[in-house]
Amino acid sequence: MEREQLLSMGFPDDLASQALAATGGKSILKATEWILGRNKSDSQTPDENPNSSPSPSPFQPKLDRFFHFQSKPSNPPQIQKQHCDTPSLPSPPSKRLRLEAENSPHQPLSERMRPRTVDDVVGQDHLLSHKSLLRSAIDSNRLPSIILWGPPGTGKTSIAKAIVNSSSQPSSYRFVSLSAVTAGVKDVRDVVEEARKIKVSKNMNSKRTLLFVDEVHRFNKSQQDSFLPVIEDGSIVFIGATTENPSFHLITPLLSRCRVLTLNPLQPSHVASLLNRAVADTGRGLAWSVGGASIEVSDEAIDFLSSHCDGDARVALNALEISAVTAAARVPIKQSVCRVEEEEHGESLVENNGVGSSQVTTVTLVDAKEALQSKHLAYDKAGEEHYNLISALHKSMRGSDADASIYWLARMLEGGEEPLYIARRLVRFASEDVGLADPNALVQAVACYQACHFLGMPECNVNLAQCVAYLALAPKSVSVYRAILAAQEVVRESVGQNEGVPLHLRNAPTKLMKELGYGKGYIYPPDNPFSSTQNYLPPSLQGYKFLN
Repeated sequence: MEREQLLSMGFPDDLASQALAATGGKSILKATEWILGRNKSDSQTPDENPNSSPSPSPFQPKLDRFFHFQSKPSNPPQIQKQHCDTPSLPSPPSKRLRLEAENSPHQPLSERMRPRTVDDVVGQDHLLSHKSLLRSAIDSNRLPSIILWGPPGTGKTSIAKAIVNSSSQPSSYRFVSLSAVTAGVKDVRDVVEEARKIKVSKNMNSKRTLLFVDEVHRFNKSQQDSFLPVIEDGSIVFIGATTENPSFHLITPLLSRCRVLTLNPLQPSHVASLLNRAVADTGRGLAWSVGGASIEVSDEAIDFLSSHCDGDARVALNALEISAVTAAARVPIKQSVCRVEEEEHGESLVENNGVGSSQVTTVTLVDAKEALQSKHLAYDKAGEEHYNLISALHKSMRGSDADASIYWLARMLEGGEEPLYIARRLVRFASEDVGLADPNALVQAVACYQACHFLGMPECNVNLAQCVAYLALAPKSVSVYRAILAAQEVVRESVGQNEGVPLHLRNAPTKLMKELGYGKGYIYPPDNPFSSTQNYLPPSLQGYKFLN
């Protein structure tokens, strides 16, 4: 077993046998250290300068791949000259891989590929077209305070960061970023106080503070209140980002001081363009994730990721990065030592980044499916999408469209909605929208609730689907629903002065009550089935109709 693993690392058969024999044959790590130490001592001669750097082991790339060492150097890899008898590798598409020092080796692909200017943002043309409000404000260097509202992965943070770089005078802004998830009252207070100091300094070269708050809906009322005076007097330009409906989660005074801009979910074509951009960008794109190796992505993989990320570019880019790393891990690395000449002489270049093969890594549809695992669904059981989907289900059943009703039911179930919540809504629908047109609908809905309670998910999905289909196809009547609403309005408005119950309708269990006239004149209907002289409404509401 140990010998096979050493062979899979690329070591010759005889060298693997010697290493196992020298180290006892039970430790792969000791065997590899023995081989590398032996290779290092054999490669040095007495004439060599002991302070000179030893040449890298030809086995190191395979070792790194075997042990899944995916960490990258913090600085761009250095080009080294190596002389050998084998021909040079073909030049890569870009002669020198432009790995930028500003990129952390652990940054995900979605972070590295953020747009640098608003011209790089895709899918939000309604906000960033040349005649739009936001683009005009950027061009005139008069940025307003705004709230960016949209689903995850649509570009809220990217737009906020790109606004400063796209301004006609980017040096006039001081960009400060906070996350409402981690920032507290002290952090907000410090930023506000610093912005005020800069504003009152009267320094002609002082910068205006642009404060970006991500997930701003997580701030409580007092934290949101702290922004009001500095937005009002112009000490800061406020940009908030939220995935929740601002009407429900942000205070009204803050909304009155900011323009709410809505971002649309990205279409598959938009996501595909971002994925292709990441593949083509050798400076900060997909090549960085695999150590600078040549990599290609099939059209099927691009199409699959762009259509299964539910409009979330972050999900698609991170899945692309995972699929690339997975594909690169299975590519066999051939031992090759290359002669690298200076770029000025026009010779081919290769970088000492652990990849010593001209073989191209291809990301296939299988890799993309493995990376994504399952289709990403945008659903929040306590947020905006929760109410949007239950509304769609209710309206589809009301419109007697059974197909659409079952589809929206499936969307809620796949998003993780609690089945008992859906069942409760069906019980309500049975009386509100079906009502007297089919009284059996309520029986069906209550039985569905009990079945969901007994079974739970995933078995109760068919019970819900049966009830949804029944209610959608049932005849509809809203007479009961309208009757109770009308009666409640009469009570609230005191149309009948909410007078007391007429005496003949009152019960008289005691002698005193009978003496006071309780129940006097009441006509017992079973004994007088044809009597129509008895009134049941208060005198002020006689003749009032609620149920039509």
